[in-house]
Amino acid sequence: MKTNSTQGSYFSLSAYFDTGLLKYLYFMIILSLYILIICSNLLLIVVICMNRSLHEPMYMFLCSLFVNELYGSSGLFPFLLTQILSDIHTVPAALCFLQIFLLYSYGAVEYLNLAVMSYDRYCAICFPLQYNTHMTFNKIALLVALTWLCSFLLCVVMTSLSNSLQLCGNIIEKVYCDNYSVVKLACSDTRVNNIYGLIITALSVFGPLTLIFYTYIKIFKVCFSGSKQTRQKAVSTCTPHLASLLNFSFGACFEILQSRFDMNSVPNMLRIVLSLYWLTCQPLFNPLLYGLNLSKIRIICKSLVY
Repeated sequence: MKTNSTQGSYFSLSAYFDTGLLKYLYFMIILSLYILIICSNLLLIVVICMNRSLHEPMYMFLCSLFVNELYGSSGLFPFLLTQILSDIHTVPAALCFLQIFLLYSYGAVEYLNLAVMSYDRYCAICFPLQYNTHMTFNKIALLVALTWLCSFLLCVVMTSLSNSLQLCGNIIEKVYCDNYSVVKLACSDTRVNNIYGLIITALSVFGPLTLIFYTYIKIFKVCFSGSKQTRQKAVSTCTPHLASLLNFSFGACFEILQSRFDMNSVPNMLRIVLSLYWLTCQPLFNPLLYGLNLSKIRIICKSLVY
């Protein structure tokens, strides 16, 4: 299909293939995962909000992280469930760009939130005496608000630039809408899109990673020169954060590689699973990770169950 504008047009998702009656099995598996994500993240949000003992900076940032997992999952799973049962895998352009905004803003919030959490751990471990006066409620609220607002603004501009392109095709080789795949369909000048793509990557990925790297250098210096109690505190609070960061970065790196390079040698089903990993790994992984590793959350969750 050739068109001068995406307005009023549609996109075809070519990564789907005919699975026959197996599509009902895939539907039930994806639906079960979605229900598990909603229940686990919602449970931890309620636990943090309803217990005053958890109204501390670290848990407030965790609450923002769990809200983001629900937000990102809602941008993917309902769409995915609909497409699995559908025989015609087409998406209206407006819905496609909405999904692009939701998924990319989810990724940006995730990295920025992890960066804010590393800054919080840096203040707690490196400046324990000044921590309570430094991390005030107003500062926590400001950091959370900036995390979400900056991510939304960056992704609004990116989506608007992509929506204004003249496209000479409509086939996206994925199971969901992807911004880079849309830009590759353009027959108009994409230099602005490519430059802005580098800017948004620097601000939402490499910027947070640089801050995280810097704070952990400082944290490790304090740990190596501090007491055994300091090291134990750092390990208990930083291990889940580092595991979450590495897990999400693995999925994001593969997604970037798959978008930029030819992956035809990789089996189709494996490509689909790995392309979904960065969108499904964190919502499933984080509640389990923090729920099991942070003693306060674990104790309160046990008291609710028993």
